[in-house]
Amino acid sequence: MSEDRIRIEVDGAVATMTVARPEKLNAFDIDMLKALSAACDNVEMMREVRVLILTGEGKAFSAGGDIKAWGGMDAAAFGHDWVRFGHRVFERLATLRMPVIAALNGHALGGGLELAAAADIRIAESQIKIGLPETSLGMVPGWSGTQRLVTRFGAQIVRRMVLGGEMFSAETAKAEGLVDAVVETGTVMQAARDYAARVAKRGPAALEISKLMIACADGEDKGAAVEALGSILVAKTGDLREGVAAFTEKREAQFKGEW
Repeated sequence: MSEDRIRIEVDGAVATMTVARPEKLNAFDIDMLKALSAACDNVEMMREVRVLILTGEGKAFSAGGDIKAWGGMDAAAFGHDWVRFGHRVFERLATLRMPVIAALNGHALGGGLELAAAADIRIAESQIKIGLPETSLGMVPGWSGTQRLVTRFGAQIVRRMVLGGEMFSAETAKAEGLVDAVVETGTVMQAARDYAARVAKRGPAALEISKLMIACADGEDKGAAVEALGSILVAKTGDLREGVAAFTEKREAQFKGEW
């Protein structure tokens, strides 16, 4: 079942989302993209969850898109059903209300690196490799590899991966700012849990609003972030409560400008 390919486990304030297709190095097909989108919606509604850890099952974090899933598509289906849909799903992950920590237990290649880039923090095991090999197949990164990665990490490092085909070790990736910490093989989940526990001690409202504010400053989804911040603020006002009450009671609202 495709739903089993994206698992969610909750332990107190921390949820773990696992991409679970180890026999294919956690490569994505259409059904897995749909499952990831649904998983993001589900975890967003879990109000007790303050931090999300994202990881892969088995030897890889994710090898990206399964070539068998898209290799036979015609141009229109490839552009709309694969690239644009995958882009929307990864954007959904990137804009979750809670901080997301990517625990890179194995290689993150192509769409796998784009998946990791949607997280707020990346912790990598020392043996992993990361890169964007799409141009070796005659295609381009399509799930934000030339967009979010440039915004977050800089254009030159993305040029080296996309144009030059460079693969980076975990230590080089850390030096270039692609990952935030490197840990020994087999220890990334514990490191991610420790970091998540530290984050979870902070004010959940402050975390959510800070994430939105940083997204604004970084130029990511600026319009949606501004509207979300404004809506959160207005939702706390007496005016909104009065407006809803007046609508329900079929009377004219008596606004007082109460904050």
